[in-house]
Amino acid sequence: MGGGHSHHIEPDWGAIHAQQQAEARARAVAEAARREAERAAQAARAEAERLMREAEEARRRFEAEQAEAARRAQAAREEAERQRRERERAEQAARAAREAAEARAREERQRAERLAREAEEERRRQRVAEEAARQAAIAAQQERERQQRAREEENRRLQAEREAAERAARKAAEEARQAQAAREEAEKQLREGTRPVVTPTPEEYSAFRTKIQHTGGLFHIAISGIAGSGKSSLVNAFRGKHNMDIDAAAVGVNETTLVVARYPDPNPSSRFVWYDVPGAGTLKVPDWKYFNDQGLFVFDCIIVVVNNRFTATDVAILSNAKCFGIPAFIVRSKADQHIRNLMKDIGYESDDECGNKASYFARARDQYVAETIRSIGTNLQEASLPDQPVYLVSNAALQAAVVGKAPKKMLDEVKLLTDLAGTAQRCA
Repeated sequence: MGGGHSHHIEPDWGAIHAQQQAEARARAVAEAARREAERAAQAARAEAERLMREAEEARRRFEAEQAEAARRAQAAREEAERQRRERERAEQAARAAREAAEARAREERQRAERLAREAEEERRRQRVAEEAARQAAIAAQQERERQQRAREEENRRLQAEREAAERAARKAAEEARQAQAAREEAEKQLREGTRPVVTPTPEEYSAFRTKIQHTGGLFHIAISGIAGSGKSSLVNAFRGKHNMDIDAAAVGVNETTLVVARYPDPNPSSRFVWYDVPGAGTLKVPDWKYFNDQGLFVFDCIIVVVNNRFTATDVAILSNAKCFGIPAFIVRSKADQHIRNLMKDIGYESDDECGNKASYFARARDQYVAETIRSIGTNLQEASLPDQPVYLVSNAALQAAVVGKAPKKMLDEVKLLTDLAGTAQRCA
């Protein structure tokens, strides 16, 4: 433009027009898009409002349903409570009715029982009255019978008195005769040195039982006999003791037992109590007073120890034992000594070297047994006493048997112990 040439360029109206059309179309599209967006937004708002209305309606329905459910639950609770109260009232009414019925039943039962007791009492009174009337009738009949019996009894009494007088006369004559015979027998026994049997008094029984310490459940055995017959040694053997033991009965050549000595059996299971009785036939113990003075009548069993011969004392002891019902055993002790003496009598020498000791012993033993049995049997027969066994023992063998040993040479030791045990068993 200032000093040069200017070149003028024409606008491209087609391009401009195309551009304007494109812009118009873009605006139209944008407007349509805006309107569509607004419509969609409006629709979305409407849908959201609808959903909010539906949600609100659902909430109101839910709250209403909850309120209805709560109302119904409350109504159900109230109904349940009402029914519970009604049940309680019904139960109380039933219980009251039951208690009333039970009370009425008790009253009726008590009334019935009272009426029954009254009826029973009335029946009892009637029975008592009837029984009294019956007893009165019986008593009247019995009185009539008693009077009749009294008359008959008086007649019988008169007759019995007459008969009793006759019997008394006969008895007096018989007693006079028996008294004369007894007097003659007593005089005869006294002349022969035998004391008559005298029955002790109850006081004597009691005194002697106390003296020997008589104890229930035990078996009290008296070892008796003449002086020097070996009673004390036999007591020791029965107790399983040797003569030199501390608690053994004293022994000696002379009579060492002056009072009855009590020796319990050492075996705690044994019922036996042994008594060493003073020997008879000494100046201190006359034989005719022996049985009663020594109180032999209170013992459960008596062993009569005989020596070489059967004496009047032995006879008196056996006779009295028989009269008092006391079991008595005849025992000859020291059998081993007697057999040794017989062995010497038939020719045995202690220095015999031929080995014949056993043969001599057998011969002496058989002779000793036979002679003793024959002698005792004859003595019993002459004394008018029943025959009974005689037990031949040695103290050594008896002591061994008691302590449970087996003696080499044995006679009647085991049999004697067995028979004593049997007697104690029978007397228990």
